[in-house]
Amino acid sequence: MSRIVIFGAGGRGGRRAVAEAVSRGHQVTAAVRDPRRHADLAGDSVTLTAADVTVTGDVAKAAAGHDAAISSIYRADLPSREYYPAAAHALIEGLGRAGVPRLVVVGVGSALEISPGVAFHDQPGWPSAHREFSLGHTAELEVFRASGGGTDWVIVAPPPAMIDEHADRTGEYRTGDHRVLPRAEDAGPFSYADLAVALVDEIERPKHSREMIAIDH
Repeated sequence: MSRIVIFGAGGRGGRRAVAEAVSRGHQVTAAVRDPRRHADLAGDSVTLTAADVTVTGDVAKAAAGHDAAISSIYRADLPSREYYPAAAHALIEGLGRAGVPRLVVVGVGSALEISPGVAFHDQPGWPSAHREFSLGHTAELEVFRASGGGTDWVIVAPPPAMIDEHADRTGEYRTGDHRVLPRAEDAGPFSYADLAVALVDEIERPKHSREMIAIDH
């Protein structure tokens, strides 16, 4: 059993990560900006706490005494290219201060490459708002890459398509590198439930270090 702090626990991905971790017997701290909005998360294996993931002190306080962290964060009211790098800096510094050795981050598939040096979001016709969001995640990756020792991190990027909030958990997925994984034309949407499986797997059995990886069915 591990103690896992999950930042962004109130979101679609975060809630699935909480459920997956609890189902495997882990103790979870669900870190959210406003605990009053997510009171239903609290339970026998889940402690609810307030934390702003862009504030180093909040990260350090929420993460104290934990074995690993998951970041599944999202803000629609802040520019992505400011929010995600700010969160990355606070996570690196805060988790380092708390002595947390492992961080698993939810990335976006549109930041993965489709050819050398060309990201999915660089394709002609890709909506500018979506590209801005993806560039925020790219900036986040650069912050992690520039960080020194301390917390070992990995960014897990699902395929560059809509993630299914309601699809069942299969427990199966493929893992790649920084490139978009090829998928069958009739492949269905990837589920948040299977994304959560991949996140917790990287805590229980770490296979990747200081890189962004692609996952898909």
